[in-house]
Amino acid sequence: MVSIIYDFTIAALITWIAQIFRAKVRIFQKMFIPASLLGGLIALFLGDQFLNVLHWSEYSGDYTWTLVVMSFVAVGLPGITFNKAEGERLGSYFFYKLATWALQFSIPVLICCLFLTKAHMGVNDGFGLLLAAGFMGGHGTAAAVGSTFEKLGFVGATDIAMTFATAGIITGIFGGIIFIKWAARKGYTQYIKDFSNISEDLRTGLISPGNRDIMGRNTISSISLDPLFWHLAIMLMPTAAGIWFCSWLGNKTGIWLPEYAIGFLIALVMAALLKPTGIMDYVDFRITDRIAGTCTDFIVFFGVAKIKISIIVEYAVPLVILLILGIIICWATVYYFGPRMNRKSWFERSIFVYGYSTGVFAIGMLLLRICDPNQESGTLPDTGFVESIQTFFELIAWSVGPYMMMSGQGILFGLVASAIVIVSLVIAKKCGWWYHLPLAGREAIHEGRSD
Repeated sequence: MVSIIYDFTIAALITWIAQIFRAKVRIFQKMFIPASLLGGLIALFLGDQFLNVLHWSEYSGDYTWTLVVMSFVAVGLPGITFNKAEGERLGSYFFYKLATWALQFSIPVLICCLFLTKAHMGVNDGFGLLLAAGFMGGHGTAAAVGSTFEKLGFVGATDIAMTFATAGIITGIFGGIIFIKWAARKGYTQYIKDFSNISEDLRTGLISPGNRDIMGRNTISSISLDPLFWHLAIMLMPTAAGIWFCSWLGNKTGIWLPEYAIGFLIALVMAALLKPTGIMDYVDFRITDRIAGTCTDFIVFFGVAKIKISIIVEYAVPLVILLILGIIICWATVYYFGPRMNRKSWFERSIFVYGYSTGVFAIGMLLLRICDPNQESGTLPDTGFVESIQTFFELIAWSVGPYMMMSGQGILFGLVASAIVIVSLVIAKKCGWWYHLPLAGREAIHEGRSD
Protein backbone atom coordinates (compact mmCIF):
# COMPACT_ATOMS: atom_id res chain seq x y z
CA MET A 1 0.00 0.00 0.00
CA VAL A 2 2.84 2.38 0.85
CA SER A 3 4.37 1.66 -2.56
CA ILE A 4 1.14 2.55 -4.35
CA ILE A 5 0.83 5.82 -2.42
CA TYR A 6 4.46 6.57 -3.28
CA ASP A 7 3.89 5.96 -6.99
CA PHE A 8 0.82 8.19 -7.17
CA THR A 9 2.43 10.90 -5.07
CA ILE A 10 5.45 11.05 -7.38
CA ALA A 11 3.16 11.02 -10.43
CA ALA A 12 1.04 13.82 -8.98
CA LEU A 13 4.11 15.90 -8.06
CA ILE A 14 5.73 15.61 -11.49
CA THR A 15 2.43 16.36 -13.27
CA TRP A 16 1.81 19.32 -10.96
CA ILE A 17 5.26 20.69 -11.83
CA ALA A 18 4.50 20.08 -15.52
CA GLN A 19 1.35 22.19 -15.19
CA ILE A 20 3.40 25.02 -13.64
CA PHE A 21 5.76 24.81 -16.63
CA ARG A 22 2.73 24.95 -18.94
CA ALA A 23 1.39 28.02 -17.13
CA LYS A 24 4.66 29.96 -16.93
CA VAL A 25 6.86 28.93 -19.85
CA ARG A 26 5.83 30.43 -23.18
CA ILE A 27 7.08 27.59 -25.36
CA PHE A 28 4.94 25.06 -23.48
CA GLN A 29 1.91 27.34 -23.92
CA LYS A 30 2.48 27.42 -27.67
CA MET A 31 2.76 23.63 -27.78
CA PHE A 32 -0.58 23.06 -25.96
CA ILE A 33 0.74 19.76 -24.62
CA PRO A 34 -1.40 18.40 -21.73
CA ALA A 35 0.38 18.51 -18.36
CA SER A 36 -0.10 14.75 -17.85
CA LEU A 37 1.66 14.01 -21.15
CA LEU A 38 4.48 16.42 -20.37
CA GLY A 39 4.79 14.91 -16.89
CA GLY A 40 4.96 11.41 -18.33
CA LEU A 41 7.76 12.42 -20.70
CA ILE A 42 9.67 13.96 -17.78
CA ALA A 43 9.22 10.78 -15.75
CA LEU A 44 10.35 8.65 -18.69
CA PHE A 45 13.53 10.72 -18.94
CA LEU A 46 14.13 10.46 -15.17
CA GLY A 47 13.52 6.69 -15.15
CA ASP A 48 15.87 3.74 -15.39
CA GLN A 49 16.11 3.94 -19.19
CA PHE A 50 17.81 7.36 -19.09
CA LEU A 51 18.94 9.19 -15.93
CA ASN A 52 17.95 6.32 -13.58
CA VAL A 53 17.02 8.62 -10.68
CA LEU A 54 13.32 7.70 -10.53
CA HIS A 55 12.18 4.21 -9.57
CA TRP A 56 8.69 2.79 -9.45
CA SER A 57 7.16 0.01 -7.37
CA GLU A 58 6.35 -3.42 -8.73
CA TYR A 59 2.67 -2.43 -8.99
CA SER A 60 3.17 0.52 -11.32
CA GLY A 61 2.65 -1.52 -14.47
CA ASP A 62 -0.92 -2.40 -13.43
CA TYR A 63 -2.25 1.11 -12.89
CA THR A 64 -3.13 2.00 -16.45
CA TRP A 65 -5.45 -0.88 -17.30
CA THR A 66 -7.19 -0.66 -13.90
CA LEU A 67 -7.86 3.07 -14.29
CA VAL A 68 -9.05 2.48 -17.85
CA VAL A 69 -11.93 0.36 -16.57
CA MET A 70 -13.11 3.21 -14.33
CA SER A 71 -12.90 5.74 -17.15
CA PHE A 72 -15.09 3.51 -19.35
CA VAL A 73 -17.54 3.04 -16.47
CA ALA A 74 -18.05 6.82 -16.43
CA VAL A 75 -19.09 6.62 -20.10
CA GLY A 76 -21.67 3.95 -19.34
CA LEU A 77 -23.26 5.43 -16.20
CA PRO A 78 -25.42 8.06 -17.95
CA GLY A 79 -26.92 5.32 -20.10
CA ILE A 80 -27.81 5.68 -23.75
CA THR A 81 -30.28 8.38 -24.70
CA PHE A 82 -31.59 9.51 -28.08
CA ASN A 83 -32.78 13.03 -28.68
CA LYS A 84 -34.78 14.50 -31.55
CA ALA A 85 -32.79 16.83 -33.75
CA GLU A 86 -32.45 17.96 -37.35
CA GLY A 87 -31.98 14.90 -39.56
CA GLU A 88 -29.64 16.30 -42.19
CA ARG A 89 -27.17 17.80 -39.74
CA LEU A 90 -27.01 14.73 -37.52
CA GLY A 91 -27.14 12.24 -40.38
CA SER A 92 -24.26 13.77 -42.30
CA TYR A 93 -22.22 14.20 -39.12
CA PHE A 94 -22.84 10.62 -37.96
CA PHE A 95 -21.73 9.02 -41.20
CA TYR A 96 -18.79 11.42 -41.41
CA LYS A 97 -17.63 10.35 -37.95
CA LEU A 98 -18.31 6.69 -38.67
CA ALA A 99 -16.43 6.74 -41.99
CA THR A 100 -13.37 8.50 -40.58
CA TRP A 101 -13.44 6.15 -37.58
CA ALA A 102 -13.57 3.05 -39.79
CA LEU A 103 -10.71 4.35 -41.97
CA GLN A 104 -8.31 3.91 -39.05
CA PHE A 105 -9.54 0.35 -38.54
CA SER A 106 -9.30 -0.65 -42.17
CA ILE A 107 -6.31 0.76 -44.05
CA PRO A 108 -3.60 0.29 -41.35
CA VAL A 109 -4.85 -3.21 -40.53
CA LEU A 110 -4.91 -4.28 -44.20
CA ILE A 111 -1.50 -2.70 -44.91
CA CYS A 112 -0.06 -4.55 -41.93
CA CYS A 113 -1.67 -7.91 -42.74
CA LEU A 114 -0.92 -7.81 -46.48
CA PHE A 115 2.53 -6.21 -46.52
CA LEU A 116 4.29 -5.49 -43.22
CA THR A 117 3.87 -8.98 -41.78
CA LYS A 118 5.33 -10.41 -44.98
CA ALA A 119 8.27 -8.01 -45.10
CA HIS A 120 10.15 -9.75 -42.26
CA MET A 121 9.81 -6.78 -39.89
CA GLY A 122 8.95 -8.97 -36.92
CA VAL A 123 5.35 -7.76 -36.61
CA ASN A 124 2.11 -9.72 -36.48
CA ASP A 125 -1.36 -8.86 -37.77
CA GLY A 126 -2.29 -7.12 -34.54
CA PHE A 127 0.30 -4.40 -35.05
CA GLY A 128 -2.01 -2.54 -37.44
CA LEU A 129 -4.85 -2.35 -34.92
CA LEU A 130 -2.54 -0.76 -32.33
CA LEU A 131 -2.38 2.41 -34.45
CA ALA A 132 -6.14 2.89 -34.09
CA ALA A 133 -5.93 1.96 -30.39
CA GLY A 134 -3.45 4.80 -29.87
CA PHE A 135 -4.74 7.37 -32.35
CA MET A 136 -8.50 6.89 -32.16
CA GLY A 137 -8.56 5.49 -28.65
CA GLY A 138 -5.92 7.53 -26.85
CA HIS A 139 -3.78 6.33 -23.95
CA GLY A 140 -6.70 4.76 -22.08
CA THR A 141 -7.81 2.53 -24.93
CA ALA A 142 -4.18 1.90 -25.88
CA ALA A 143 -3.54 0.51 -22.42
CA ALA A 144 -6.69 -1.60 -22.52
CA VAL A 145 -6.20 -3.02 -26.02
CA GLY A 146 -2.48 -3.48 -25.46
CA SER A 147 -3.09 -5.51 -22.29
CA THR A 148 -5.63 -7.66 -24.17
CA PHE A 149 -3.07 -8.34 -26.91
CA GLU A 150 -0.42 -9.23 -24.32
CA LYS A 151 -2.77 -11.76 -22.70
CA LEU A 152 -3.09 -13.29 -26.17
CA GLY A 153 0.69 -13.53 -26.57
CA PHE A 154 1.69 -10.23 -28.25
CA VAL A 155 4.62 -9.17 -26.07
CA GLY A 156 5.25 -5.42 -25.97
CA ALA A 157 1.82 -4.54 -27.41
CA THR A 158 1.07 -2.05 -24.63
CA ASP A 159 4.33 -0.15 -25.17
CA ILE A 160 3.69 0.05 -28.91
CA ALA A 161 0.10 1.21 -28.39
CA MET A 162 1.25 3.84 -25.87
CA THR A 163 3.82 5.10 -28.36
CA PHE A 164 1.11 5.45 -31.01
CA ALA A 165 -1.08 7.26 -28.47
CA THR A 166 1.70 9.69 -27.53
CA ALA A 167 2.52 10.36 -31.18
CA GLY A 168 -1.20 10.76 -31.84
CA ILE A 169 -1.65 13.46 -29.21
CA ILE A 170 1.38 15.36 -30.49
CA THR A 171 0.03 15.02 -34.04
CA GLY A 172 -3.38 16.16 -32.87
CA ILE A 173 -2.12 19.26 -31.08
CA PHE A 174 0.51 20.46 -33.55
CA GLY A 175 -1.42 19.37 -36.63
CA GLY A 176 -4.61 20.86 -35.24
CA ILE A 177 -2.97 24.23 -34.59
CA ILE A 178 -1.55 24.24 -38.13
CA PHE A 179 -4.99 23.39 -39.54
CA ILE A 180 -6.68 26.17 -37.55
CA LYS A 181 -4.13 28.76 -38.64
CA TRP A 182 -4.58 27.64 -42.26
CA ALA A 183 -8.37 27.70 -42.04
CA ALA A 184 -8.45 31.11 -40.36
CA ARG A 185 -6.18 32.52 -43.07
CA LYS A 186 -8.37 31.02 -45.82
CA GLY A 187 -11.59 32.19 -44.21
CA TYR A 188 -12.94 28.69 -43.50
CA THR A 189 -13.37 29.30 -39.77
CA GLN A 190 -16.85 30.57 -39.06
CA TYR A 191 -16.48 31.95 -35.53
CA ILE A 192 -12.93 33.34 -35.32
CA LYS A 193 -11.00 35.53 -37.73
CA ASP A 194 -7.60 35.66 -36.07
CA PHE A 195 -5.80 32.72 -34.47
CA SER A 196 -3.84 35.10 -32.22
CA ASN A 197 -7.02 35.85 -30.26
CA ILE A 198 -6.79 32.61 -28.25
CA SER A 199 -7.59 33.22 -24.60
CA GLU A 200 -4.93 33.06 -21.90
CA ASP A 201 -7.02 30.37 -20.19
CA LEU A 202 -6.36 28.01 -23.09
CA ARG A 203 -2.72 29.02 -23.41
CA THR A 204 -1.77 28.56 -19.76
CA GLY A 205 -4.28 25.96 -18.66
CA LEU A 206 -5.18 28.15 -15.67
CA ILE A 207 -8.75 29.47 -15.74
CA SER A 208 -9.17 33.07 -14.64
CA PRO A 209 -11.73 33.78 -11.87
CA GLY A 210 -14.34 35.25 -14.21
CA ASN A 211 -14.38 32.19 -16.50
CA ARG A 212 -14.57 29.38 -13.96
CA ASP A 213 -17.37 26.84 -14.27
CA ILE A 214 -18.97 24.73 -11.55
CA MET A 215 -17.38 21.26 -11.50
CA GLY A 216 -20.54 19.71 -10.08
CA ARG A 217 -23.32 20.05 -7.53
CA ASN A 218 -23.78 18.41 -4.16
CA THR A 219 -26.46 15.75 -4.54
CA ILE A 220 -25.86 14.19 -1.11
CA SER A 221 -25.72 16.06 2.20
CA SER A 222 -22.21 16.02 3.62
CA ILE A 223 -23.77 15.50 7.07
CA SER A 224 -24.65 12.00 5.89
CA LEU A 225 -21.98 11.26 3.27
CA ASP A 226 -19.54 13.34 1.30
CA PRO A 227 -20.80 13.83 -2.28
CA LEU A 228 -17.45 12.88 -3.77
CA PHE A 229 -17.48 9.60 -1.81
CA TRP A 230 -20.99 8.90 -3.18
CA HIS A 231 -19.94 9.39 -6.79
CA LEU A 232 -16.67 7.49 -6.38
CA ALA A 233 -18.54 4.53 -4.86
CA ILE A 234 -20.99 4.45 -7.78
CA MET A 235 -18.03 4.25 -10.18
CA LEU A 236 -16.03 1.71 -8.17
CA MET A 237 -18.82 -0.89 -8.04
CA PRO A 238 -19.05 -1.61 -11.80
CA THR A 239 -15.27 -1.16 -12.09
CA ALA A 240 -14.56 -3.89 -9.52
CA ALA A 241 -17.38 -6.06 -10.88
CA GLY A 242 -15.97 -5.87 -14.41
CA ILE A 243 -12.44 -6.75 -13.30
CA TRP A 244 -13.66 -9.60 -11.07
CA PHE A 245 -15.93 -11.10 -13.75
CA CYS A 246 -13.22 -11.09 -16.41
CA SER A 247 -10.72 -12.66 -14.01
CA TRP A 248 -13.23 -15.31 -12.92
CA LEU A 249 -14.24 -16.16 -16.50
CA GLY A 250 -10.62 -16.26 -17.64
CA ASN A 251 -9.53 -18.61 -14.89
CA LYS A 252 -12.55 -20.86 -15.45
CA THR A 253 -12.65 -21.03 -19.23
CA GLY A 254 -9.42 -19.49 -20.54
CA ILE A 255 -11.45 -16.79 -22.31
CA TRP A 256 -10.16 -13.35 -21.34
CA LEU A 257 -12.64 -10.62 -22.11
CA PRO A 258 -11.50 -6.96 -22.04
CA GLU A 259 -12.24 -5.58 -18.56
CA TYR A 260 -13.02 -2.08 -19.82
CA ALA A 261 -15.76 -3.35 -22.16
CA ILE A 262 -17.38 -5.45 -19.43
CA GLY A 263 -17.12 -2.56 -16.97
CA PHE A 264 -18.87 -0.31 -19.48
CA LEU A 265 -21.70 -2.84 -19.98
CA ILE A 266 -22.12 -3.39 -16.24
CA ALA A 267 -22.35 0.40 -15.77
CA LEU A 268 -25.06 0.55 -18.44
CA VAL A 269 -27.03 -2.24 -16.76
CA MET A 270 -26.56 -0.74 -13.30
CA ALA A 271 -27.77 2.67 -14.49
CA ALA A 272 -30.84 1.07 -16.14
CA LEU A 273 -31.69 -0.87 -12.94
CA LEU A 274 -31.18 2.08 -10.61
CA LYS A 275 -32.96 4.70 -12.69
CA PRO A 276 -36.53 3.57 -11.74
CA THR A 277 -35.57 3.77 -8.06
CA GLY A 278 -34.64 7.45 -8.36
CA ILE A 279 -31.07 6.88 -7.18
CA MET A 280 -29.59 8.07 -10.46
CA ASP A 281 -31.30 11.43 -9.91
CA TYR A 282 -28.66 12.01 -7.24
CA VAL A 283 -25.74 11.41 -9.57
CA ASP A 284 -24.12 14.47 -11.14
CA PHE A 285 -22.39 13.19 -14.25
CA ARG A 286 -20.13 16.23 -14.31
CA ILE A 287 -18.53 14.84 -11.14
CA THR A 288 -18.17 11.31 -12.53
CA ASP A 289 -16.66 12.84 -15.66
CA ARG A 290 -14.12 14.70 -13.53
CA ILE A 291 -13.20 11.50 -11.68
CA ALA A 292 -12.79 9.80 -15.05
CA GLY A 293 -10.70 12.75 -16.24
CA THR A 294 -8.41 12.33 -13.23
CA CYS A 295 -8.07 8.64 -14.08
CA THR A 296 -7.21 9.58 -17.68
CA ASP A 297 -4.48 11.98 -16.54
CA PHE A 298 -2.88 9.21 -14.48
CA ILE A 299 -3.32 6.79 -17.40
CA VAL A 300 -1.45 9.18 -19.69
CA PHE A 301 1.27 9.78 -17.11
CA PHE A 302 1.99 6.16 -16.24
CA GLY A 303 1.45 4.99 -19.82
CA VAL A 304 4.14 7.34 -21.14
CA ALA A 305 6.46 7.02 -18.14
CA LYS A 306 6.50 3.22 -18.45
CA ILE A 307 7.10 2.97 -22.22
CA LYS A 308 9.95 0.56 -22.94
CA ILE A 309 12.33 2.25 -25.34
CA SER A 310 13.85 -1.09 -26.39
CA ILE A 311 10.47 -2.21 -27.76
CA ILE A 312 10.14 1.04 -29.72
CA VAL A 313 13.61 0.64 -31.20
CA GLU A 314 12.86 -2.96 -32.15
CA TYR A 315 9.73 -1.95 -34.07
CA ALA A 316 11.00 1.44 -35.28
CA VAL A 317 10.50 0.89 -39.02
CA PRO A 318 6.90 -0.43 -38.98
CA LEU A 319 6.09 2.17 -36.31
CA VAL A 320 7.21 5.00 -38.57
CA ILE A 321 5.38 3.55 -41.59
CA LEU A 322 2.08 3.27 -39.74
CA LEU A 323 2.53 6.66 -38.08
CA ILE A 324 2.88 8.31 -41.47
CA LEU A 325 -0.16 6.39 -42.70
CA GLY A 326 -2.15 7.46 -39.64
CA ILE A 327 -1.23 11.11 -40.14
CA ILE A 328 -2.33 10.93 -43.79
CA ILE A 329 -5.69 9.42 -42.76
CA CYS A 330 -6.24 12.15 -40.16
CA TRP A 331 -5.25 14.83 -42.68
CA ALA A 332 -7.86 13.46 -45.10
CA THR A 333 -10.40 13.58 -42.27
CA VAL A 334 -10.22 17.37 -42.29
CA TYR A 335 -9.14 18.35 -45.78
CA TYR A 336 -11.04 15.89 -47.98
CA PHE A 337 -13.98 14.39 -46.10
CA GLY A 338 -14.64 17.37 -43.80
CA PRO A 339 -16.05 19.85 -46.35
CA ARG A 340 -17.76 17.12 -48.36
CA MET A 341 -19.68 15.50 -45.48
CA ASN A 342 -20.48 18.59 -43.38
CA ARG A 343 -22.19 21.66 -44.78
CA LYS A 344 -22.40 24.42 -42.21
CA SER A 345 -19.56 24.81 -39.70
CA TRP A 346 -17.70 22.15 -41.66
CA PHE A 347 -14.28 23.13 -40.36
CA GLU A 348 -15.30 23.32 -36.69
CA ARG A 349 -16.81 19.84 -36.89
CA SER A 350 -13.86 18.48 -38.84
CA ILE A 351 -11.21 19.83 -36.48
CA PHE A 352 -13.03 18.35 -33.50
CA VAL A 353 -13.16 14.93 -35.17
CA TYR A 354 -9.49 15.34 -36.13
CA GLY A 355 -8.52 15.96 -32.50
CA TYR A 356 -10.72 13.09 -31.34
CA SER A 357 -9.14 10.83 -34.00
CA THR A 358 -5.56 11.57 -32.95
CA GLY A 359 -5.79 11.25 -29.22
CA VAL A 360 -8.67 11.77 -26.86
CA PHE A 361 -11.90 13.69 -26.55
CA ALA A 362 -10.03 16.42 -24.68
CA ILE A 363 -7.81 17.19 -27.69
CA GLY A 364 -10.88 17.55 -29.88
CA MET A 365 -12.38 19.82 -27.23
CA LEU A 366 -9.23 21.94 -27.10
CA LEU A 367 -9.15 22.47 -30.87
CA LEU A 368 -12.89 23.14 -31.01
CA ARG A 369 -12.69 25.72 -28.22
CA ILE A 370 -9.96 27.56 -30.12
CA CYS A 371 -12.04 27.97 -33.30
CA ASP A 372 -15.51 27.90 -31.72
CA PRO A 373 -15.03 29.56 -28.31
CA ASN A 374 -18.74 30.11 -27.64
CA GLN A 375 -19.87 26.66 -28.86
CA GLU A 376 -22.00 28.15 -31.64
CA SER A 377 -21.48 25.31 -34.10
CA GLY A 378 -23.56 22.79 -32.14
CA THR A 379 -20.75 20.25 -32.52
CA LEU A 380 -20.73 18.99 -28.93
CA PRO A 381 -24.48 18.34 -28.57
CA ASP A 382 -24.47 16.56 -31.92
CA THR A 383 -21.44 14.54 -30.86
CA GLY A 384 -23.27 13.42 -27.74
CA PHE A 385 -26.08 12.07 -29.90
CA VAL A 386 -24.03 10.30 -32.57
CA GLU A 387 -21.47 9.00 -30.08
CA SER A 388 -24.21 7.12 -28.22
CA ILE A 389 -24.65 5.05 -31.40
CA GLN A 390 -21.01 4.85 -32.46
CA THR A 391 -19.92 3.68 -29.00
CA PHE A 392 -21.29 0.24 -29.74
CA PHE A 393 -19.27 0.01 -32.96
CA GLU A 394 -16.16 0.95 -31.00
CA LEU A 395 -16.90 -1.47 -28.17
CA ILE A 396 -17.32 -4.36 -30.59
CA ALA A 397 -14.14 -3.43 -32.48
CA TRP A 398 -12.01 -3.19 -29.34
CA SER A 399 -13.47 -6.39 -27.89
CA VAL A 400 -13.39 -8.61 -30.97
CA GLY A 401 -10.48 -7.02 -32.86
CA PRO A 402 -7.54 -8.40 -30.84
CA TYR A 403 -8.92 -11.93 -30.99
CA MET A 404 -9.44 -11.73 -34.76
CA MET A 405 -5.94 -10.29 -35.25
CA MET A 406 -4.25 -13.02 -33.23
CA SER A 407 -6.26 -15.84 -34.80
CA GLY A 408 -5.37 -15.06 -38.42
CA GLN A 409 -8.56 -13.14 -39.26
CA GLY A 410 -6.98 -9.70 -39.50
CA ILE A 411 -7.75 -9.32 -43.20
CA LEU A 412 -11.42 -10.13 -42.55
CA PHE A 413 -11.50 -7.48 -39.81
CA GLY A 414 -9.94 -4.92 -42.16
CA LEU A 415 -12.41 -5.76 -44.93
CA VAL A 416 -15.39 -5.36 -42.58
CA ALA A 417 -14.06 -1.97 -41.49
CA SER A 418 -13.57 -1.03 -45.16
CA ALA A 419 -17.17 -2.03 -45.84
CA ILE A 420 -18.32 0.34 -43.08
CA VAL A 421 -16.42 3.17 -44.80
CA ILE A 422 -17.99 2.39 -48.17
CA VAL A 423 -21.52 2.01 -46.77
CA SER A 424 -21.19 5.29 -44.86
CA LEU A 425 -20.14 7.14 -48.00
CA VAL A 426 -22.87 5.53 -50.12
CA ILE A 427 -25.59 6.43 -47.60
CA ALA A 428 -24.26 9.98 -47.33
CA LYS A 429 -24.41 10.38 -51.11
CA LYS A 430 -27.84 8.75 -51.43
CA CYS A 431 -29.26 11.03 -48.75
CA GLY A 432 -27.77 14.15 -50.30
CA TRP A 433 -25.20 14.57 -47.53
CA TRP A 434 -22.22 14.58 -49.87
CA TYR A 435 -21.81 18.25 -50.72
CA HIS A 436 -20.42 19.03 -54.17
CA LEU A 437 -19.04 22.39 -53.14
CA PRO A 438 -15.44 23.37 -53.93
CA LEU A 439 -13.21 23.94 -50.91
CA ALA A 440 -12.24 27.35 -52.24
CA GLY A 441 -15.85 28.49 -52.03
CA ARG A 442 -16.70 27.16 -48.61
CA GLU A 443 -15.83 30.41 -46.86
CA ALA A 444 -19.08 31.80 -48.32
CA ILE A 445 -21.17 29.49 -46.12
CA HIS A 446 -21.42 31.65 -43.03
CA GLU A 447 -25.04 31.15 -42.13
CA GLY A 448 -24.66 31.26 -38.37
CA ARG A 449 -25.26 28.35 -36.03
CA SER A 450 -25.28 24.99 -37.77
CA ASP A 451 -28.63 23.95 -36.41
